[in-house]
Amino acid sequence: MWVLVIGFALVALAHTAPFPFLLEYLGPDRSMWQGARGGEAPLVYLTYDDGPNPEATPALLDVLAREGARATFFIIPAHVTSATAPIVRRAIDEGHAVAMHSDTRAMMLKSPEAFAALLDAQSDQIAALTGARPCPLFRPHAGWRSGQMYEGLERSGYTLAGWSMFMWDFNWWRATKPDRLASRLAARASDGSVVVMHDGHHKNPRADRRRTVESTAQLVPILRKRGFAFGTLCPPRS
Repeated sequence: MWVLVIGFALVALAHTAPFPFLLEYLGPDRSMWQGARGGEAPLVYLTYDDGPNPEATPALLDVLAREGARATFFIIPAHVTSATAPIVRRAIDEGHAVAMHSDTRAMMLKSPEAFAALLDAQSDQIAALTGARPCPLFRPHAGWRSGQMYEGLERSGYTLAGWSMFMWDFNWWRATKPDRLASRLAARASDGSVVVMHDGHHKNPRADRRRTVESTAQLVPILRKRGFAFGTLCPPRS
């Protein structure tokens, strides 16, 4: 009985754990859960999921521009429209990286062929609207992944992007105050840390994300005071 329970738990964790687990150790080059470490200054990687949000993302870009910090935006293809494409283009023009995200856990159930075909089609759609193709990183919704997903990513030349342990804005269904979130993330940051916050919502493209904007405005100066610089998970565009 206990063998079955433990076996089920291991299988479940392999597909849903918010940290590298069995699937990652079977193919360590297929995913990224830590950014490259800095040289003269330690690097932290700010990443934002579920955009573009027509209200929050521009406000966030304003903060990043004012603070001179770069970030990586994991965007949901369905949220990229003729109205929001200029926001994505602005992010790219201002030196940020733009990568792929998803709005459903069901992506992990697709066959490698179907997943790769969908990823390529969505990338084409974004390129047609923004004039630039997303960089080859994909972050699955809630981190739920599968062996089939990894095979599909390999077919399309993509790497799965995760995040660093406890470096996220999820607060166990409780409201998160910007000052507390900023201080918590800053206290846990180390060289190569990947931070996850949300400038959108996987279902509501206009979700109120003022807390993310305010948290970023407080977090960046704290990290810079500690000597951190800010990198992107994708190489900068020439």
